[in-house]
Amino acid sequence: MDKSSLSGIFLALGGIVAGLLLEGGNFRQILQPTAAMIVFGGTLGAVMLQFPLPVVLHAFRRLGSVFVASKQAPQATIQRLVQYAQKARRDGIVSLDAELGQIEDPFLKKSLMLAVDGTEPQELRKIMELELDNQAEYEEQVPQVFESAGGFAPTIGIIGAVLGLIQVMQHLDKIDEVGRGIAVAFVATIYGVGSANLLYLPIAGKMKLRIRDEQIAREMTLEGVASILEGMNPRMLETKLLGFLVEAGEVRAKAAGAGE
Repeated sequence: MDKSSLSGIFLALGGIVAGLLLEGGNFRQILQPTAAMIVFGGTLGAVMLQFPLPVVLHAFRRLGSVFVASKQAPQATIQRLVQYAQKARRDGIVSLDAELGQIEDPFLKKSLMLAVDGTEPQELRKIMELELDNQAEYEEQVPQVFESAGGFAPTIGIIGAVLGLIQVMQHLDKIDEVGRGIAVAFVATIYGVGSANLLYLPIAGKMKLRIRDEQIAREMTLEGVASILEGMNPRMLETKLLGFLVEAGEVRAKAAGAGE
């Protein structure tokens, strides 16, 4: 689990609720189903109008990546590629064909399959870089879904508040209910501004980081397979791939500590 994401949500929502209670408010004051229906329903409708349905569904499926870190560590990928390099150096590149059935990562599997089939390194890079570019272009739309939701939600919240005020103005003869009605009307604004700044925009930002990490991992994988095909020394390959990691120095330190 991503402790940063979970802690962030609890701190943000907890701080707001605690502030409300300290001011003598009641949690039920901000629980308004009608306002929630207007804001969240309107935001979802606007997002679906802007993006194709498959993109919207894919964005919701990717929500889990915000709270759960990737299971495949880049260090493990590097070690696996180094092992492939050692085997290819010892038994030839064709010997890696036996490893294909155990590979779950589709990008690594396709790259290695092309290498085993005798594809030239330059041609391998062209084929897989084209796939990288197409995949990156598609995945860039995922955080844009939540960025758009963050832009729509506050405005739709204002629409909900205005609709509530219209209803209040029609009952000015009941002055005792006017104040309560105005308070309820502005709950829609809270939902709109709160969901945009506490959920949609932060989610979009975290997704961008996750997607970029995945892109770097695929770039590293491609470079690793192409280098194996070129016959690079396994130790040089490991040093080269560590350069893709931001924490390359820390990784080397851990590797040195493990070897002692």
